[in-house]
Amino acid sequence: MGRVVVSEFVSLDGVMEAPGGEPDYPHTGWVINYFSPEIGAYKLAEIQEATAHLLGRVTYESFAGAWPERTDPDGYSDKINAMPKYVVSRTLKQATWNNSHVVSDIADVAKLKAEIDGVLLVAGSRTLTHALMAHDLVDEYRLMVFPLILGSGRRFYPETPDKQRLVHKDVRVLGPNGVVVHHYEPAPRDDAGPKGNPFERYTSLEEKAARLLRER
Repeated sequence: MGRVVVSEFVSLDGVMEAPGGEPDYPHTGWVINYFSPEIGAYKLAEIQEATAHLLGRVTYESFAGAWPERTDPDGYSDKINAMPKYVVSRTLKQATWNNSHVVSDIADVAKLKAEIDGVLLVAGSRTLTHALMAHDLVDEYRLMVFPLILGSGRRFYPETPDKQRLVHKDVRVLGPNGVVVHHYEPAPRDDAGPKGNPFERYTSLEEKAARLLRER
């Protein structure tokens, strides 16, 4: 049984748009100054662990335009070019990057999970990620959080009246620049979270505020 793992670069205010230099965004390339050997090692281990890439059309076309001509001594390029890549799109008719396959419907991702052992790695692919969230198809989130506030841009989590509780599984500091990666798994939809209210014995907002001030 496969596991869908969503791995994203995000700012402190949740923006995931254009981290690596994509056009038409005022802060494009915002991860570059924070890159470190520790981040490189983490991403290398992640791609080596993955069985296949699961991508949306826009991210797929960006990757397909960059990776086929690249080489590196660590084998990242070799792995990403050789591994199976599934692009979820209703408009893309042909995927020409080596070992690429078009999946026309989000419902087919559940079939892929049943057929493939190991990690189906999602990177970028905001629209696909939102669809995977809505269909409860994500098994793990890996959010690499960078210490900056971008103030605008497309965000990791969509606008929705629903909340999604996550279970925190791991945290790692990557390098000297304040970058932290958090691993989460979705909690069951009917899981209300931790029980109890630490303020329930206070009868007014003033009493609650006074308690917080005393505990500072």
